[in-house]
Amino acid sequence: MLVHRSPRTPAGTLRPPDQLSPGERVSPLLYQALAMGVYLLVMLAIGWYSYRRTHSLDGYMLGERDLSPSVAALSAGAADMSGWLLMGLPGAIYASGLVEGWIAVGLTVGAWLNWKFVAPRLRAYTEVASNSITVPSFLENRLHDSSRALRIASGLIILAFFTFYVSSGLVASGVFYESTFGRGYHEGLLLIGAVTIAYTLFGGFLAVSYTDFVQGVMMVSALVALPIVGLTKVGAVQGVVDAAHAASPHHLSMVAGASAVGTISALGWGLGYVGQPHIIVRFMALRNAQDAVAGRRIGIAWMIFSVLGAGATALVGLAYFHQAGTPLTGTASETVYIRLGQAIFHPIVAGFMLAAVLAAIMSTISSQLLVTSSALVEDLYRARVESRGVRHEDRYYVLLSRLAVLAVSLVALALAWEQNATILRLVAFAWAGFGAAFGPTVLLSLYWRRLTAWGALAGMITGALTVALWGPSTTWGGGRADALFGIYEILPGFALNLVVAVVVSLLTYRPSPRIEEEFDRMTVLSTRLADPDAAASISGDDTVA
Repeated sequence: MLVHRSPRTPAGTLRPPDQLSPGERVSPLLYQALAMGVYLLVMLAIGWYSYRRTHSLDGYMLGERDLSPSVAALSAGAADMSGWLLMGLPGAIYASGLVEGWIAVGLTVGAWLNWKFVAPRLRAYTEVASNSITVPSFLENRLHDSSRALRIASGLIILAFFTFYVSSGLVASGVFYESTFGRGYHEGLLLIGAVTIAYTLFGGFLAVSYTDFVQGVMMVSALVALPIVGLTKVGAVQGVVDAAHAASPHHLSMVAGASAVGTISALGWGLGYVGQPHIIVRFMALRNAQDAVAGRRIGIAWMIFSVLGAGATALVGLAYFHQAGTPLTGTASETVYIRLGQAIFHPIVAGFMLAAVLAAIMSTISSQLLVTSSALVEDLYRARVESRGVRHEDRYYVLLSRLAVLAVSLVALALAWEQNATILRLVAFAWAGFGAAFGPTVLLSLYWRRLTAWGALAGMITGALTVALWGPSTTWGGGRADALFGIYEILPGFALNLVVAVVVSLLTYRPSPRIEEEFDRMTVLSTRLADPDAAASISGDDTVA
């Protein structure tokens, strides 16, 4: 007989069935399944709506550049942090304490800098540079690389690292399903993977962005509500403090036991933002560069509330389960959000909280699958065939993009089949790969006129190889001891990319009036449009045809 714990019942104490109300006698799993079913129907409706609005490859990949600031901001945040925010970060803080919070600090600062300095210029420049719809096509058009080497190398890097990134999301889905329903990890992997693949095939970029917006609202709402309600169950703040001290004398300290290398590595996560294709593509899809100002304010507010809520959820969960005598150990710590919600809320409320996790995981995977398919089709296949003078209609490339989603998904499923790494470690490797490969290249392309195609290519390859060779993916408090010097690989990768790109560009630079003219147009357009007070002063000559 499944029983439901009353809010008035002390943690760890179950009432006999004859003392339960009729609603409490219903299996919590039924409530949870009902809530998830309702949510998935809403997601499918959004997917169908987006499908009806998508008529071209530009629409499938970039939503016709028509995202509002709120949708762009929350979809960027949700696609970035979904499974990690609800499972990885709370699990790390639950297990090791607030010292794990340095990653969140680095990410928040990095996100703010990304919105401030990259978003307006990238939005303007991608339109100036032949209306580029992917990061590799932007780099090729920005640097006028006729060899196609830069675009092909970018596409291959995206394909390689996003396969690992997608696999991390699939691992999260299997853990979620196993923890929620008590069923097998592989069953959840296949079920949620199949639904996500089908969902991505339907709606494209608009569906991914709109569902990310909805689940972003649900995520922050749950992460704020869960610790607030949980405090009433554990003796308020004092109960949390007592439990944390019982777990470790330094559990509430962000500096005790921290090393300089570890702290710098954790903060280094913030460098990765500028190189994440599935995040910066939201900047490219904004209606105009002016929207980056509102997007930054909305996105950073969402992020601050979310990471604070994730940390508070971990600490309240620590207190709750220690008081109940059932502390979470090992990888089970990554399920603290799920289990705390199931323990303190009515099953129907807990069901919608769990639906937020499922939607977060699925939306993140779909964002990554979409970018990967664009790399395969737009940047590798289409670039090659059109260089030979062959032209196809958009619907042909949309079909290929959907087939690419399927192919990448199968590879990612194979990688995720054996749960041999934590969610955070899988994410760390892919995050470092993109940050080191694309971060310096994107920054230089937006702020340095003398960047050349050969410089960008040499820098990207250097950054990607550094991450692959430096050592196993390291994380704050949970890295592998055999990583070189214990430093998170994004730091040496980013630095070496920057140095190599600058040196090679200086050696290969040749003046180009067309590149200079496009750079000037981008500077004027992004600077004026990024300032709402100056937007009205833009002349007809400053607009992009």
